[in-house]
Amino acid sequence: MRPTRMPTDSDAAAPLLELHELRTVFPLGQGRVLKAVDGVSFTLLAGRTLCIVGESGSGKSITARSIMQIVGPPGRIAGGEIIYRPYPGRAPIDIARLHPRGTVMRAIRGRDIAMIFQEPMTSLSPIHRIGWQIGEPLLAHRLADRKAAHQQAIELLRQVEIPNPETAVDRYPFEFSGGMRQRAMIAMALACGPKILIADEPTTALDVTTQAEVLRLLTRLQHEDGLALLFITHDMGVVAQIADDVLVMHQGQIVEHGPVERIFHDPQHPYTQRLLDASKKLGMAAPPARPVVIAQQPLLQVRGVTLTYPVQTSLFRRPQVPPPAVRDVSFDLYEGENLGIVGESGSGKTSLGNCLIRILQPGTGQILYRRHDGTDMDLVALDRQALRQVHREIRMVFQDPFASLNPRMTVARVIGEPLLVNGVLSGPALSQRVAELLAQVGLPRDAGQRYPHAFSGGQRQRIVIARALALNPRLIIADEATSALDVTLRGQILDLLLELQRSRGLSFVLISHDLGVIRYFCNRIAVMYRGEIVEIGGADEICFNPRQPYTQALLAAVPEADPRRRNLLHAA
Repeated sequence: MRPTRMPTDSDAAAPLLELHELRTVFPLGQGRVLKAVDGVSFTLLAGRTLCIVGESGSGKSITARSIMQIVGPPGRIAGGEIIYRPYPGRAPIDIARLHPRGTVMRAIRGRDIAMIFQEPMTSLSPIHRIGWQIGEPLLAHRLADRKAAHQQAIELLRQVEIPNPETAVDRYPFEFSGGMRQRAMIAMALACGPKILIADEPTTALDVTTQAEVLRLLTRLQHEDGLALLFITHDMGVVAQIADDVLVMHQGQIVEHGPVERIFHDPQHPYTQRLLDASKKLGMAAPPARPVVIAQQPLLQVRGVTLTYPVQTSLFRRPQVPPPAVRDVSFDLYEGENLGIVGESGSGKTSLGNCLIRILQPGTGQILYRRHDGTDMDLVALDRQALRQVHREIRMVFQDPFASLNPRMTVARVIGEPLLVNGVLSGPALSQRVAELLAQVGLPRDAGQRYPHAFSGGQRQRIVIARALALNPRLIIADEATSALDVTLRGQILDLLLELQRSRGLSFVLISHDLGVIRYFCNRIAVMYRGEIVEIGGADEICFNPRQPYTQALLAAVPEADPRRRNLLHAA
């Protein structure tokens, strides 16, 4: 078994970590510095959960990385204290004064203080088996030999509720789903029995049911081992579900700090009030902003679409035919309508979206697209040349705006590229059109001369939207276009899309695991499960009167943004 220590009564109020006026800066050149963390102070207690909330760039993650001494260069801790109190009778340690690669810090990192990152696929080695990666901290800290580390990895996988841990231990990360990879990351973080666990946006990219499972798992492990949990998120619903205390950050500083009930029901700072208002705006009980659909002409008629991925061959395993990723899917999308597609990870949502725009070739079925002249064309049967013409009218917005933008191209070139490649505009006319598109998405004209890395996540998503609008499309497929954004930016992007829809007569297919976003934006909702649409109907009908048990389970897993109504932690 991994090293654990049952919590005692004295542990319940024991301060494990104290930050005093922590300052972390990033030099900008010419004597200027960015104060990413500016005078942050708080105490982390054993057995309690402190949630840090705030918009992107508020300093949440840099605070966590400062505690772990993993701030990337040229960033550095410029002042303050990070006092770690390891055990009664042992002298406290000021982490801020330790060398990041020194013996003392390496002994603390991973063993006493562990961290879970947002995207497990980038944190897990693709070439090492899961069991080796979970056992590696035990070997590094000399807490077990290889045989014992392997056995402990199996036990940890069992503890984080991964099925068949004896075989799962020998699998690779790409063989795990997103939720299973996150569970493996939790197992790795807990391998050495840490006293403090830092979780940086660990559920942001997960669907609601997997998120609920991970939150229940973290809470159970905390209660069993007396962990102090520092949880970083921009999801106020998650905060309401798990937090004992809440710390609100804005521009590197703490603007409010207190018990979770007071923060939610009596917020003092205007910034906290704005965060809560933005969360309520996209809540299940909030009034929607979706358009009124008048036209009843189908823009898109999907009939019996099925997609099966190719058989994966291997020298060491017998080839297995995978089940269809999309199975006999049919629906209509009307002009001016917004259709939401929801479901768990692996339900086929993204695969269906890629079929609609023909990034993927369906095996069977029809996708009939109604052109301006009223004629229908089957997108499944089109060749590459004909698809180029259709892609001027159907565009896609992807989840990760940074990965969607060429870092070597200026924003003006990024937005203007579709116009240039399709021979629509060039020269001064192209520059004028790019400036108009920037203005439409709320960015200044001079933004075109900068590169994607100079913009925040919300601004990068606006750039991606501007590029999608360049060719005056009729249909936009948005695949998790707001899931990586904080709650205020999420509302701004959705309102921007709705305004552009009103002015341009657009239709949308919005793929998301956030049911609040879907209800706010969409007229109808299609629920997918294992590649099939199991339920489709009006947004309010699906959200408030679902017929299918699977839809009911999805809705039950939506976290309520009210700490007095914790609906996830004790659910079955």
